[in-house]
Amino acid sequence: MLLYCAVSVITIALAYLVKEIPCTEAGLRDIYSLRVDRQRAINAVATAAIFTILFMLAALRLEVGNDYGTYVVTCHEIFQRGYVVTEPGFNLVVRILYTLSGKEDYLLMFAVFGALIALVFLKVFKDQSDSFFLSFYMFMTMGIYFRTFNTVRYYFALALATYALRYVVNITKTNLIKFFIIIAFAATFHKSVLVVIPLYLIARLPWKRWMYIAVIVFTVTMPMAKNYVMSIALKLYPSYKNTVYESMQHSVSENLYAIAGCITVIALCLFFYKPAIQHRADNKMYFHMCIMAVALYAGCYYVPLITRFGYYLITSQILLVPGIVSSLKGNEKRRVMILVCMVCALYFIFFLYTADRVGVRVLPYKSFLFHDRYWLNQTDTF
Repeated sequence: MLLYCAVSVITIALAYLVKEIPCTEAGLRDIYSLRVDRQRAINAVATAAIFTILFMLAALRLEVGNDYGTYVVTCHEIFQRGYVVTEPGFNLVVRILYTLSGKEDYLLMFAVFGALIALVFLKVFKDQSDSFFLSFYMFMTMGIYFRTFNTVRYYFALALATYALRYVVNITKTNLIKFFIIIAFAATFHKSVLVVIPLYLIARLPWKRWMYIAVIVFTVTMPMAKNYVMSIALKLYPSYKNTVYESMQHSVSENLYAIAGCITVIALCLFFYKPAIQHRADNKMYFHMCIMAVALYAGCYYVPLITRFGYYLITSQILLVPGIVSSLKGNEKRRVMILVCMVCALYFIFFLYTADRVGVRVLPYKSFLFHDRYWLNQTDTF
């Protein structure tokens, strides 16, 4: 826990050094050029340092993550050409890495995906956020980074989907093609990402009053269509048939924290709708995604692993909230910024408190650097 706190504090401090350079200022070649070049250098060094820390923490871990052992076994089956349910893109990457290393080096696999996930998210914060610092602060304190230690296929797909938002916000024929290409590529690692095609496009539409009513109707009626929805879900995920995922009974209470978080962000959007949402296509789209997330969590709570679909919607909050804050001015902006930071810090404490529970298990942190079993090669599975 202390390690995660230290990593968070250090990387957030580095993120604070990253400043946005106004386009008008960045194009000057006079007395401002030296200051601009200096800030660019600081941004590059700070971002590189953040990436290195995040990559090293992910790459050096051993048996950290709820499905770490499952991935070890799955990668073994992939390399041995056995039967697996994982997607072809992931399978290909594993075979390439194992072939290049000359052994079943699952540590290399985790390191590569740790690097890719961190790299894509940092690229998102740099290019798509109004505040690199605040987006990164939420990325760490909301536990998103630490959750990437689980289901690396899914979080790589999530990172790519978040990156692809840029092409839906600025929607053109060319950008739509780029969006479909990125999502199709991401689906070769985790096919659940295909759900973002209709969800993101619906969120981008100019919503009318009837669409808000339709969301409410969806939320109310979905629990009554449980059997029908589950039959569709099992067709999309046939590997869930006759497993614990199908037999488990779920309740909406399991998603209360996610719903509460979405409602809080929605309230923030409504309070500052005119300055922050009304005339901004990106923030309005993310606002719609929060509303859709509430409907999904509340209406389809019984679907196994519904959070996997919900995360595709709520992860946009790390872009939405900085977009709201940047639209404000003066003391109002400062107060909202402090409030957001305090709420996220409190959630981070709660996350660390629950980080060792089933379904998360990113604590306790262990590294193969200090693990005799790895160095003695006594076993390759856990």
